[in-house]
Amino acid sequence: MITEFAIAVALCALAVAVWSFVLVARNRAPRRPLLIGLALVEALLIVQMVIAAVLLISGERPASMVTFLAYLVGSLLVLPLGTVWALAERSRSGTAVLGVACVTVPVLVLRLHEVWSGSGA
Repeated sequence: MITEFAIAVALCALAVAVWSFVLVARNRAPRRPLLIGLALVEALLIVQMVIAAVLLISGERPASMVTFLAYLVGSLLVLPLGTVWALAERSRSGTAVLGVACVTVPVLVLRLHEVWSGSGA
């Protein structure tokens, strides 16, 4: 995995999480600008998946393939699932769900990186 890219993904997700929690504090429902921020983070996660696929095709392997793939798929699903939940619950609570989903992304990315390097399998 590319460490710098993983850090960039994590920082972007944390920035959107802070934005979400500011909106929660202001008692705001999720709106289009926040959803665009989520889409940007999801796009970065898709790029990360492509990078992982290229590395796997080139012959590099993580310490545990099953664990790596589980974290990779999980990192791709957490934001869409959080968004569906938030849009179904268009209130302050929905915005909080998005914040929690965004905080989950850096954790998954960190674990993804650890499993790839062999220090967290």
